[in-house]
Amino acid sequence: MKRTTARAVAGLLIFGTITVGVRAYYANQGDDNPNIATALVTRGSLADEVSATGTLQPVTTVQVGSQLSGIVSWLGADFNSTVHKGQVIARLDPSLLESQVDQARASLAKATAEAENSRAQLAAARQTLERIASLHAKGVVAQIELEKAALAQGLAQAQVSSVDAQVVQARAALSQTEVNLARAVITSPIDGVVIQRNVDVGQAVSASVSSPTIFSVAAGLTAMEVNARIDESDIAKLRPLQDVTFQVDAYAGRLFSGTVRQVRLEPTLVQNVITYSAIIDAPNPDLALRPGMTANVKIEIARRDEVVRIPNAALRFKPSPDAYALLGQTPMAEKPRPKAGGDAGPRVELPVSNAAHRPSPSPAPVAATRPQSGATIDGLFSPLTSVETDGRVWIIENERLKPVQVRLGVTDGQNTELVAGDVQAGAALVTNVTAPGAAVRATATAIPAAGGIFMTSAGRSGAGGAGRSGGGGG
Repeated sequence: MKRTTARAVAGLLIFGTITVGVRAYYANQGDDNPNIATALVTRGSLADEVSATGTLQPVTTVQVGSQLSGIVSWLGADFNSTVHKGQVIARLDPSLLESQVDQARASLAKATAEAENSRAQLAAARQTLERIASLHAKGVVAQIELEKAALAQGLAQAQVSSVDAQVVQARAALSQTEVNLARAVITSPIDGVVIQRNVDVGQAVSASVSSPTIFSVAAGLTAMEVNARIDESDIAKLRPLQDVTFQVDAYAGRLFSGTVRQVRLEPTLVQNVITYSAIIDAPNPDLALRPGMTANVKIEIARRDEVVRIPNAALRFKPSPDAYALLGQTPMAEKPRPKAGGDAGPRVELPVSNAAHRPSPSPAPVAATRPQSGATIDGLFSPLTSVETDGRVWIIENERLKPVQVRLGVTDGQNTELVAGDVQAGAALVTNVTAPGAAVRATATAIPAAGGIFMTSAGRSGAGGAGRSGGGGG
């Protein structure tokens, strides 16, 4: 009985599979129309952005160290401690330094006493010289006695000068030991927060080679900065004061904002890849951002609001001879298109509604003169100009492919701004043509399409598929 039931179920499954296959075959056989994939033209906002990763860090970080070697006897701050300028945050064992101060004071007292003794001897030598000179004038003493008295006075004067120098030297040695004793008390140089502590009580520090770091103090965490690593292919698009948004892994879904403060010229080579640093100011009023966090940064190069957007898949499409054959059309003669990197065509004035979003025109070239003291190269960065390029899209009109020439502006990698052209929002643009019964190929991953800021238009396509254009992706 079980075997009979299993055979019946297997037979039904085989019969159902054959029936479905036969129906699909005859359905495809009866469909002679080619598959035409389209994408709709929309209206909305788009932005050309540069993506990068960076590291959050305090705007100012001071390494607080010791100029002396010694043993740490006391710590007045720890991780996350708030400190103020001049606050004592550590002390070294002062016993050795105090003994050096006492010894220097004793040396100064000894030198002072010797100086007083020398001055007394000088006074006695002067009196002797005056007395012998008086007797010599009366003819009582010989000339040689007068000369001896004068020599003794000179030696006494020299001795006074010598001990005076010793007093100065002893006073300087005392001052140095007192300064060293004061340096055993370590204070914070700024108002801030301790973000790193490198020593413990009882630990010996050595300043023989370099100053040992005891604390790292950040000058407040309410203002942070992001050191973003920008690829060399994108660095030409960056300018100071551009708007930035970024996210950190600790706050999924939260978007932080900032502004480009500086685009540094120093290149960094890592695994044959050149990057440059962009410093981004990031306000942190709620202290949510922490030093060392990784930021996923998007720098806004250009933005357009309420514009007509053409899908980049439609800009990449270029009908092949096979596509024309499927539609029963004769291939159109192609006009030569600008090569990538070539002339992007004349610039077109923007509509009034978008003029506020366009960068200002480039200023006159700056003379090759040496910048004034305190100036930086950032002040010489010329504003970005928006480049518009020509492109082509295809529509179906009376069951035939029809090209439409368009003028393109900014692109975000998925859509491109329509500056001029006979295309309206809601129109369906062809993105692919395939044979009857064949599955419509999904739109490829976004490839730079014709048009866009800093872009040029050029394109190639495969048979019956979407072409590639070097002008629109972001």
